[in-house]
Amino acid sequence: MSNKKEKVLRRRALVTRLLAERDEMVVVSGLGSATWDVAEAGDEPLNFPLWAGMGCAAMIGLGLALAQPTRRVVVITGDGEMLMGLGGLATIADQAPENLAVLVLDNESFGETGGQPTPTAGLADLAGIARGAGFSAVFEAADEAALTPLITAVRSAPGPVFAVAKVALETLPLVMPPKDGAFLKDRLRRALGVDASA
Repeated sequence: MSNKKEKVLRRRALVTRLLAERDEMVVVSGLGSATWDVAEAGDEPLNFPLWAGMGCAAMIGLGLALAQPTRRVVVITGDGEMLMGLGGLATIADQAPENLAVLVLDNESFGETGGQPTPTAGLADLAGIARGAGFSAVFEAADEAALTPLITAVRSAPGPVFAVAKVALETLPLVMPPKDGAFLKDRLRRALGVDASA
């Protein structure tokens, strides 16, 4: 059980607000709640939801950011998914793409498997881990006052940006984007102006 104060931020409202003025932003969403929240904000060709690649979201975002250096790439994922891919943070910091931001919606729970506490409910500090991996642009929000600068940083601060929003554990209606991996890959490639048949 977490010793931390009650979470007041709502993840779906946060994602909707972040993506309200997304322009040509590419969005990679980690499996589960993050993907459903991004879909609720609007299924777009520049969305790339992950369905089974737990721990891969940040590294897929890195690849896209390096391949598309003129576009903002934002990874939106949960604490459980990010904990599975911590090693990638050192690689991201080392490569230092200025157009990449990683946003973790931290509800301190494995929401997809029953709400068991993640290590962030105890001693694990994702923002501290990102700093230790070499990120210099790290933002945290646990209330509305800190949320506006966090959203601004995720949208536009020179990266790589790592942001953690402490959000309430909620059960919300599922909003499913397409599940066909080949379709999603081809759709994203076309939206990026890359030949989908290559």
